[in-house]
Amino acid sequence: MHDPIAQQGEYLGQVVRGFIQYHGVPGNFRRVSAFRNDVVKLWKHVLTRRSQKDKTTWERMMILAGHWLPPARILHPWPDRRFLVKHPRWEPSALIRPARIYAGGAG
Repeated sequence: MHDPIAQQGEYLGQVVRGFIQYHGVPGNFRRVSAFRNDVVKLWKHVLTRRSQKDKTTWERMMILAGHWLPPARILHPWPDRRFLVKHPRWEPSALIRPARIYAGGAG
């Protein structure tokens, strides 16, 4: 709470960056954005609790958040894109269906 703003900003930037890198998958932008917004709200709450005379405004918080916290974004491609890179469908073997082998004999 009483650390300098720069030190808090570095730490919170690492937290948000790690969350985005793990959860930044397609279709999850709303949750990533909500997490970043929640961090900004909690950070403002902590900063305003530092002093009785604190006048931290939302304009100031947006400047701090823009400087220290990375923007919410999607970092990973759709799963089918990743799959196509590892398993391209234009191989000749891709047209052959897998053999159905059943344990216990005839199937």
